[in-house]
Amino acid sequence: MKFLTLLNLFSTYLLADSINIQNTAGQFFSSGHTNNWAVLVCTSRFWFNYRHVANTLSVYRSVKRLGIPDSHIVLMLADDMACNHRNPKPATVFSHKNMELNVYGDDVEVDYRGYEVTVENFLRVLTGRLPLSTPRSKRLLSDDRSNILIYLTGHGGNGFLKFQDSEEISNVELADAFEQMWQKRRYNELLFIIDTCQGASMYERFYSPNIMALASSQIGEDSLSHQPDLAIGVHLMDRYTFYLLEFLEDIHPASKSNMNDLFKVCPKSQCVSTPGHRTDLFLRDPRSVLITDFFGSVRKVEITTETINLTIPIQQVEQSPLNEPQKYSYVDQLPVSEIIHQKPKQKDWHPPDGFILGLWTLILLVFFQTYGIKHLKHIF
Repeated sequence: MKFLTLLNLFSTYLLADSINIQNTAGQFFSSGHTNNWAVLVCTSRFWFNYRHVANTLSVYRSVKRLGIPDSHIVLMLADDMACNHRNPKPATVFSHKNMELNVYGDDVEVDYRGYEVTVENFLRVLTGRLPLSTPRSKRLLSDDRSNILIYLTGHGGNGFLKFQDSEEISNVELADAFEQMWQKRRYNELLFIIDTCQGASMYERFYSPNIMALASSQIGEDSLSHQPDLAIGVHLMDRYTFYLLEFLEDIHPASKSNMNDLFKVCPKSQCVSTPGHRTDLFLRDPRSVLITDFFGSVRKVEITTETINLTIPIQQVEQSPLNEPQKYSYVDQLPVSEIIHQKPKQKDWHPPDGFILGLWTLILLVFFQTYGIKHLKHIF
């Protein structure tokens, strides 16, 4: 009797364990995607829009850190702030006033820059309607198993986003482009994020399935800047993207954070504006959607039950003192979370403009009052 009871308990344990394994596997494959892509767009030019370039480069840095390679990122920057003659630190773009984190980095690959960033090129990238001469690095080579992150930042209004202060894209044009992508089976799931004034107006016309959208502000609200830097005379980032970056720095490839956590980024007490999101077109529950489903990258793994025989035996290579195996070690990662919360460095004090001239004027006035003009020859 005891043996039957133990056998029953053991079988119950195995059944529960198998169910747990199936649930874990089901959660892993629930997104149904096999590859990740990112389209990151800054639509503003001119030095006073420095923050929009920093916004885009911050997201670019985060998705690369989480595993999306440059070959799967289309980066569009309307202006080159790193090489601008007003930049006191050339070849750098900073997202924090302590000037510790250079989001431009050493290996940034800009696919569209300057006047290449247009509404036409952006829509052509999304829909795949590019000339045959367009290189692979400028193409969005996604398919029906691709999860795509689309991030936009710039100046906008109710129902439009400006490109380079010369043209604009409307929410209707954007919605129709996404519908073309769905009809042409160019995505599995799509995450749309926009940081601009009245950003929520850009996703209100979406009608294609499997799209989740986030915006930094509601209709009638401005999206405010953050991190002013007196040395260069501009703001370094926008508030929403600043707190988005702060959130992403705590995400790692195996993180279990979901989209509901992302919706809580930058509440009105921090953003001043009211961030919004739309999930009615998305088929899955946002609580089951991991952050890494869009900001990370999946690895293709092929499982086989067949035995693989190595036809060529592995030959042992004799090691000589000259061919000793090299020892490699990982480089310490940059503590970004600590850097973001650091206080700005104290800058060296310099006298204000005109201070030296005013001091000499005061000295001469005191001299004239004391000795008069006849003793002026003792000075010169």
